[in-house]
Amino acid sequence: MTILTGIDLPPDSPGGSVELLRDLYGGPDPLIPADVFMLARENAPTTDGHGSPALLPVTGKAVSGPDFWSYVDRLGAAVRDRFAAADPTVLHLQHLAFGATAALQQVFPDRPSIALVHGTDLLFAADHPTQAAVLRETAASADAVVVPTTAMADRLRRLTSVPADRIVHIPWGVPDRLLAERPARPGDRTDRAAGALRVLYAGRLTAEKATSGLIEAVTGFDGVELSVAAPRAEFTALAARSDLTRARYLGWLSREELWREFGRQDLLIVPSLRLEAFGLVTIEAQACGLPVAYQPVPGLTEVLGRTALPIDFGDLTALRDHLKQLAHAPERLAGLAAAGLVNSARFPLSRTATTLAELSDRVRR
Repeated sequence: MTILTGIDLPPDSPGGSVELLRDLYGGPDPLIPADVFMLARENAPTTDGHGSPALLPVTGKAVSGPDFWSYVDRLGAAVRDRFAAADPTVLHLQHLAFGATAALQQVFPDRPSIALVHGTDLLFAADHPTQAAVLRETAASADAVVVPTTAMADRLRRLTSVPADRIVHIPWGVPDRLLAERPARPGDRTDRAAGALRVLYAGRLTAEKATSGLIEAVTGFDGVELSVAAPRAEFTALAARSDLTRARYLGWLSREELWREFGRQDLLIVPSLRLEAFGLVTIEAQACGLPVAYQPVPGLTEVLGRTALPIDFGDLTALRDHLKQLAHAPERLAGLAAAGLVNSARFPLSRTATTLAELSDRVRR
């Protein structure tokens, strides 16, 4: 069986879908052997050190109207040139929308396919008619549509009709090596009154996150030390309209760097305003022993439940009170950390890969 998959983003792009692509299909010994493509950055080499993924030099990316379809034609031509001889037996469509999915369907219209719902595809389909059209076509043609949470299935059904027997629930997972041996937490303190509560925000600074006034507000809370791990351009843009001088900016960390940073923090905050497909960063934090506080939105409530602290991040007064209480309640943080470790153990990446491989074998028959 030959699997072909790809995402029309450069390899260093932030986001959970890129991380999951690397986790499942990347490295010298991938969990799911596959031909993989991504986009090359302009004037950059078209392959990395391992020769995978193949980096396609396609420019002019768009999401709407005629420009999108012209872009899909160019991407499709590049996919055909690179992979036609490989003659894939199964396609893994990493989104229900976007250019990579449309290009794969254009080049290999008769191949069995599995579409993986990541969340951004549903959000873009709700806001862009062109993406909604691609999503409907993909949902109608894919042999199986994989959702990481039932909340994603519910949102999908609002956008298009998919037969229930073609929706498959397969949770995402975190690398087994992280579950087997979490990074040390050298900064653990039992006396929370001895220093500031170390709070971490890690992720994109987008409209889907309640970060516009939240980060500035949290930096002003007494007894709180806020660190931010985010793409530099997004942090710079936020700093231009907010006072973030008291925030500790960490840069956009690699996966292993972020895991080590989890060991130096007391609490991860996840202030999502809209649904989350799964929330990989929250499970990774829990696997590292870091307690999580989150906005109870669909997806996160399903994955985290009572193993993390639900907070309304829109109520800054209540948030300040929550953080003040946690700063002087080491036993509460320890309880959340213990519950998080148990919860994270439910999501080994090896199980995700095995289930996807079994599904691939079924749809190709």
